[in-house]
Amino acid sequence: MRMKKTAKKAGYGIFLVVVFLIMAIPIYYLLVTTFKTPAEAAESPLGLPKHFTFENYSRAIEAMGYGQALKNNLIIAVISVTLLIIFASMSAYVIARSKRRLFQIMNGVFMVGLIIPFQISIIPLYRMLAAADLMNTHTAVILVDVFCINLPLSIFLMRGFIHTVPGELEDAALIDGCGIFQCFWRIIFPLLKPIISTVAILDTLAIWNDFMTPLLMLQSSEKQVLLQQVYKNVGPFSTNWTSFFPMLVMATLPLVLFYLVMQRQIIEGVVAGAVKG
Repeated sequence: MRMKKTAKKAGYGIFLVVVFLIMAIPIYYLLVTTFKTPAEAAESPLGLPKHFTFENYSRAIEAMGYGQALKNNLIIAVISVTLLIIFASMSAYVIARSKRRLFQIMNGVFMVGLIIPFQISIIPLYRMLAAADLMNTHTAVILVDVFCINLPLSIFLMRGFIHTVPGELEDAALIDGCGIFQCFWRIIFPLLKPIISTVAILDTLAIWNDFMTPLLMLQSSEKQVLLQQVYKNVGPFSTNWTSFFPMLVMATLPLVLFYLVMQRQIIEGVVAGAVKG
């Protein structure tokens, strides 16, 4: 029996190592290539560079207009996530606590957004935003990211968490004279910290990685986001990978740092929901 358990553990360990190598090789190739010259990248794709150089990164930052593009990303992400937390939490609270049929129908409408991809409504959205004179503005991207893409999932997650909050807390607050808004903002909202952290991280990841919406809505270079700047530097016939890969690294680096800082909160949110559920 011990031999079987040892062999099983060894086989499982080997499997994990193989999976890790399969996932790590593309990342290794990406990072190593950023420090190579084009000749070295063509001669030895997976080999280490003979002389590490940071010139590729400096050229990438200049070609992308990195500072302005990063600023645009931050504006869109921060405003969108803030609006999502506010609207999703209030909507989820009403849906979770109210027994009126109207709100249950609205919940079904929101859940349809989880099933039907927003891409099928791109043309109507484009025409509506153009008619509202919002094209080539960050406002258009924020509206689509909030209300057309990420709001249904945010409401779904928060509604499930609110069901785990005891209703007696609200009853006590209402008896003490709190109105419905005071009850929500003073009693319920502070208790939603774990799920708010989870929703904020998931929405930030989705908004930062959204390429289609900015591509459709933003035309001027000074308003474009990082992924658009990366895409602009892809050649129609050939691509200099030693210049392109540093752009990818610089575009994803803020998101990676954000996730590393916030990963504790997302784990706490998932665990809290699992234990209370």
